[in-house]
Amino acid sequence: MIKKRLTALAIFILGVFVAFFVFQSEPSTLARLPHVFGEKPFTLGLDLSGGTHLIYKADISKVPEADKKDAMDSLRDVIERRINIFGVSEPIVQLEHSKLTGEDRLLVDLPGVTDISEAVAMIGQTPLLEFKVEDPTFDPSKIQLDASNIDENGVLQVNADILNAQYIATELTGRHLARATLEFDQTTYEPIIGLEFNDDGAKLFEEITSANVGKTVAIYLDGAVISAPNVNEKISGGTAVISGNFTPDEAKILVGRLNSGALPVPIELISTQTIGASLGANAVAGGVKAGMIGFIAVAIFLIIFYRLPGLVSVIALSIYTAIMLALFKLIPVTLSAPAIAGFIISIGLAVDANVLIFERMKEEMRSGRTIPDAMHEGFERAWPSIRDSNISTIITMAILFWFGTSLIKGFALTFGLGVLVSMFSAITLSRRFLYGVAGGESKVARFLYSSGFSK
Repeated sequence: MIKKRLTALAIFILGVFVAFFVFQSEPSTLARLPHVFGEKPFTLGLDLSGGTHLIYKADISKVPEADKKDAMDSLRDVIERRINIFGVSEPIVQLEHSKLTGEDRLLVDLPGVTDISEAVAMIGQTPLLEFKVEDPTFDPSKIQLDASNIDENGVLQVNADILNAQYIATELTGRHLARATLEFDQTTYEPIIGLEFNDDGAKLFEEITSANVGKTVAIYLDGAVISAPNVNEKISGGTAVISGNFTPDEAKILVGRLNSGALPVPIELISTQTIGASLGANAVAGGVKAGMIGFIAVAIFLIIFYRLPGLVSVIALSIYTAIMLALFKLIPVTLSAPAIAGFIISIGLAVDANVLIFERMKEEMRSGRTIPDAMHEGFERAWPSIRDSNISTIITMAILFWFGTSLIKGFALTFGLGVLVSMFSAITLSRRFLYGVAGGESKVARFLYSSGFSK
């Protein structure tokens, strides 16, 4: 008996330690308590921390049908890399295809970024890199010229429209870029940008240069020609050079942007939404308040209806809550409103397991068993029901997590994680605590271990 009580006491102390970690690792408590665990705040989603939601439309009309999925996946990866450079916590970048309009969209959530112009700049600064070749059907004689094409010295000026008409797009774009480097021309000492393509890009570049010997290949950045070198021979090896009269600072910035990811397809911002920090704070406060009220109401019910086992289950439930909150910090789990809802529902599921056990215990005691035997049989007989119901719930949550959107995934993750921990709480914690406080067979003891409003 002493060993069981020491085990229960050790588990209780460990639970208090976990709860202390959750409390002390919050940034707001570091100033009031000694620095022990460091700062480990909860990771809040966009709806709780505030931030910006952006919707972009991707133009994949020029991408071959077989490559459209790869192009969109590449676009998402590029945007994620670009945002990560700015240190945004837990950005969410998703792809969406509208069956109604046929548009392919990019959805970007930036928690903590409430300045739309700043958010747009994070995305917009990533350049669109394209390689175009001369259009064999281009006829300069058909171009309509007017006074706007002649400068004050009578010299013909070729504007962007005329220049763009000379070139047609190729499959080679920024998504084939492996890396960019800052170099300097050995003759003029001007800064130039070296490009190195991946395997697919190297093959495409070799094909393009092979088919256009003696012609120019234009390099476009964000829709503007920055270089149109003449191809003297086929270029193998997957390397190219951009020379565009850059200053060293301009070339350095461009290299950084290209390395962070050149957009494989053009995108257009079509919608913005900002969620203020105060609205997010209100949502957090509401969620915490709902969780506390729910927990207290459940605790009162358990103690009144199930007496001593109910009190034990409340202690186990408190440790369960501390473990869950610690896991949210350590994994970490991005907490959104649906994620918090999944956590609160999992508390109810943990209580459900205890109710099954206590009802089995009551039945065994009514059949004449002693309290220790009734506890043992109660846990043994309730376990198959708890196991089967929890496994079916976990399977459902796994399906939701696999196929759901980010919000649904948040709910499925916290609920599924809660189910796993609740099984440990109901079967291990409650059992150890009950064995630790088990006493004799007096009328008082049997009353404390009974349930309902009967003796």
